[in-house]
Amino acid sequence: MTFKALSLLGAIALTTAACASTGGQSTYRQDMAKLEQDCTSRGGILQPTGALTGRPETEYACRITTPTRINRD
Repeated sequence: MTFKALSLLGAIALTTAACASTGGQSTYRQDMAKLEQDCTSRGGILQPTGALTGRPETEYACRITTPTRINRD
């Protein structure tokens, strides 16, 4: 095997191990569900920001769609 092939295999092994130890996709889904619940409870909808970070809180923004009243006392 060449050095490039060994490096690629090592990178794949590290990525797989990292996903297995952190919960991988299920953690993302849990964070996404919480973010969506928090946003909708405030009367908003999630919109993508265009960022690809692996973290829902930076990949989506909550846009408030219901009118709000500002108390100006």
